[in-house]
Amino acid sequence: MSVASPSSTPAQGAFQKFRERNSRILPNIKARIGVGLLLVFVLLAVLAPVISPYSPTYTGFSLGASPSPAHLLGTTRSGQDILSQLIWGTRPSLDVSLTTGFITMLLAVAIGILAGLLEGIIDEILMLFTNIVLVLPSIVLVIVISSYISAASDVTISFIIALTSWPWGARVIRAQTLHLKSKDFVKAAIASGENHFRIAFFEILPNMFSLVAANFFFTCLYAVVTVASLQFLGLGNINAISWGSILYWANNSNALMIGAWWWFLPPGLAIGLLGAAFALINFGIDELTNPRLRREGR
Repeated sequence: MSVASPSSTPAQGAFQKFRERNSRILPNIKARIGVGLLLVFVLLAVLAPVISPYSPTYTGFSLGASPSPAHLLGTTRSGQDILSQLIWGTRPSLDVSLTTGFITMLLAVAIGILAGLLEGIIDEILMLFTNIVLVLPSIVLVIVISSYISAASDVTISFIIALTSWPWGARVIRAQTLHLKSKDFVKAAIASGENHFRIAFFEILPNMFSLVAANFFFTCLYAVVTVASLQFLGLGNINAISWGSILYWANNSNALMIGAWWWFLPPGLAIGLLGAAFALINFGIDELTNPRLRREGR
């Protein structure tokens, strides 16, 4: 049994605890599959200029052609190569989901830890504001705001989704912060006169990393589906190359009615696989932090 060095600092001890508690996520089969799928999409987004056979905006091909060796997923009624659009559409989908997840995570962590750590009047004000945002119908609010913004950009949609999605995570993080405050190591840090910033980031946050990560990936999953739905309804920037805009133009051209499966099925499958990647990583983190799920998995 190893014994920590007497000269180790509290920051080193917190980092060691962080590594020990979260080093088991990759052996989880669900997390491995999710991370593998996510890496595939990341590679597609990064290598799009190299692996894309044509420019996604070029309209000089045959109109509405079915799949062929020259166009593996056929062409649109405007003469654009669908495979090229699918590859280039990976980047905005990843950008929106990760940006939304990151903003939501920052808001949830900041408000949740601050409310749980300070308590008192600050806690009551923050929780009142959280509860007000929580009861708002987020998807309806996103649709209404997007409909009033002409050709809303992906960044705008990311901020709208993030500003309506953080309360769930904030409440859970606040509850976990209150639980951790009752632990001896946090009480010792408070008694020794440590400032709130150091207690939050070196004592509390490392012990809820899995919870924060689960909130991040769940928000990414929600953002992927929401953005694609908004673009499919024509509330996003339908002129930009993305999976949602591909589905929008496929629906406008009655691709389902004419049996042009190569136009609507690949982007729908891509959205499902990216969502599955985030969901599997989230499930893996959940099993890591829930002992009962780990026993059932065995």
